[in-house]
Amino acid sequence: MLSNSSKYAINAVLYLALHSSIENKKGVKEISEALHIPTAFLAKLLQILAKKNAICSAKGPGGGFYLTEEKMKAPLATIVHHIDGVDKFSVCFLGIRACSEETPCPMHYAVKPFKEEFLRELEKHDIEYFADKIRKGEAYLIVWYKIGR
Repeated sequence: MLSNSSKYAINAVLYLALHSSIENKKGVKEISEALHIPTAFLAKLLQILAKKNAICSAKGPGGGFYLTEEKMKAPLATIVHHIDGVDKFSVCFLGIRACSEETPCPMHYAVKPFKEEFLRELEKHDIEYFADKIRKGEAYLIVWYKIGR
């Protein structure tokens, strides 16, 4: 449902929520290595978010990206909207352009409630809410799998 761009952006923003501050800015390379996201791709996403004022950035020595308390109060949905646009949740799951209430695709009514609930959750909860879930061990940002164990 989410593009890789939105997934990477959400992961990066949550990483910043957990590990950055105005005194402790994070560079693109550090974030990309921690989250296993291509550096150049992540740099573009973070630049978009900074231009849209969703995250903070500082240039020069000691520069990087960070979140303020104010930015952490934004709904997580704003990150998806900045990266994929506001209509991300209204497009057809199967990519059929003519899909609508009047001309539904085969998956329309099966997926519609899920998409609506997912969007409600992203709009209802702020970045801090999801970061707290990670801090409490109720959710994980990075999961390492050991093959064969």
